[in-house]
Amino acid sequence: MKGIILAGGSGTRLHPITLAVSKQLLPVYDKPVIYYPLSVLMLAGIRDILLISTPHDLPSFQRLLKDGTRFGVRLSYAEQPSPDGLAQAFIIGSDFTGGDRVAMILGDNIFFGRGFAQLLRDLVASTDWGAAIFACHVRDPQRYGIVELDEDGGVLSLEEKPARPKSNLAMPGLYFYDGSVSRYASSLTPSARGELEIVDLNLIYHRQKKLKVCVLDDGIAWFDIGTAGSLLSAGNFVEAMQQRQNTQIACLEAIALDNGWISLDQVAKAAEPMGKSAYASYLWQLIGTQGGGWQGR
Repeated sequence: MKGIILAGGSGTRLHPITLAVSKQLLPVYDKPVIYYPLSVLMLAGIRDILLISTPHDLPSFQRLLKDGTRFGVRLSYAEQPSPDGLAQAFIIGSDFTGGDRVAMILGDNIFFGRGFAQLLRDLVASTDWGAAIFACHVRDPQRYGIVELDEDGGVLSLEEKPARPKSNLAMPGLYFYDGSVSRYASSLTPSARGELEIVDLNLIYHRQKKLKVCVLDDGIAWFDIGTAGSLLSAGNFVEAMQQRQNTQIACLEAIALDNGWISLDQVAKAAEPMGKSAYASYLWQLIGTQGGGWQGR
């Protein structure tokens, strides 16, 4: 399975902060936003990843992440010249996916919770879906794409930012699709908003009875970094969890090491230029814990 991170948009709800920098490069406590969605794909076991962003911002992502080698992944990049909808990512990335199954996550989404990584891996391993999406309870459903379910978990309706939501189940920006997704995305027509809507793409799978919905339980946190308030809340959450558990959320080198994608030497090489940062200290701590007879580089 391949992965796509869609990190476009102008972040107008975060102006003036985002007048000079992409919101996906803003800090959420001690890491840039983009680390968090990248960590989700890595937790799912996905190594071949395409990052899509604006022509203006793409070089910044390339400077930060490079080709992904230090995280044990293969990163490539593509431009989204104008924000013409989430489903456009599958048209832009059609050559990259090449008919393979693909997971797409929005570049401003953060997920964290016990059991989440296993949920992702189980989903990747399963074959009982053509499209799989997530849903979680929110108090302001009019801000999101909404899914309405029946008592048995079947999909009744899908709507994009409805004025009168039929449920409070929002669809976070994490989607899994089979190899037909680029073809289906190419068949879409722009909505009244002038965009190729992800909801319309999901409706194609729903009509074919191939849409699976996974409702996240309350133990899994989700943040959509679209406003100054959500950016602050996410930062406070990450800081509290890291301090309480003495860990690092979205530590890409740690995930790669745990997946067997990189060695302790490579972790040390990543830590050295980071000086005395808390992130570097965690990497050295990780080396000390797992190093055994590691003698250094």
